[in-house]
Amino acid sequence: MDELVLLQHRELEIAVRVWHPDAPRTLIAWHGLSRHGGDFEFLARLLGPRWRLIAPDTPGRGLSSWSLFPAYDYLYAHYMRIAIAVLDHFELTSVPWLGTSMGGLLGLLLAADASHGHRVAALILNDVGPTIEAKGLQRLANHFISTQRFTTLRALESEIRDHYQSFGIDSEAVWQRLLLGSARRLPDGSWSHHFDPRIAEQFVHDTPRDLWAAWKALHCPLMTIRGMQSDILSRQTLSTMRHHQPSTRILEVPGCGHAPMLDKSSQSAPIAAFLDTPRVRERCVPPTVGNTWWQRLLRTPRQH
Repeated sequence: MDELVLLQHRELEIAVRVWHPDAPRTLIAWHGLSRHGGDFEFLARLLGPRWRLIAPDTPGRGLSSWSLFPAYDYLYAHYMRIAIAVLDHFELTSVPWLGTSMGGLLGLLLAADASHGHRVAALILNDVGPTIEAKGLQRLANHFISTQRFTTLRALESEIRDHYQSFGIDSEAVWQRLLLGSARRLPDGSWSHHFDPRIAEQFVHDTPRDLWAAWKALHCPLMTIRGMQSDILSRQTLSTMRHHQPSTRILEVPGCGHAPMLDKSSQSAPIAAFLDTPRVRERCVPPTVGNTWWQRLLRTPRQH
């Protein structure tokens, strides 16, 4: 990343990773359930200096705080409040949103929200939809009940390679970066994952909702990415999504399951092309030039 912004949301510190902070256009990118914003490093570099990419770490992941109250904080409703706080901090009135898995569902809920939906100028869902396949969901759940402590970094690496083999990673450099961004050393010298194991409690505490109603209610430009071997987003669900939103742009990624890493030009180029369509550009409202808090302060006459 090129910049790290730390936001305070109640008692939680939210880490926001930023690439190309001075770029003229902005894209919000939100990670999946047990990942963090660092996953978008490759996409940020591939999109290039025209795009400021803002990627928060959800509480309990990466560099953000772990919650003392998981039943209240590890919920989509709370993530939405954090997302709004991020948009407010960066003064983003209407901006494209790209979300992988959980981050995609968060963007979907935000885009369908009566009060804040206008702030999502376009929505890109990375391997997720209104219906999540039970088999894939069980596989993700098994990840949290498996071993969380490893005596060596090599043992953790082996588990990471096994769990994320569906990401379609074919570069040792990408695997190494994934390992370094996923490892956390414990007080006894052993290793574990970067995330709070209690984020899995979201499956227990979160309220089920009708995501199809949210999908049908969307009015912004839409794009859906699917790994061809995905066990989370089925072809049938993808077909139904397009039936209800016929203008949805579809990208299917070969040799990949859940979820595409977005680390190849064959994946980033279609994203860039979608973001450059006139209907997306027209909906994007940049922050007011010269209207950040410190610029307003400089313009305020001093009282004598």
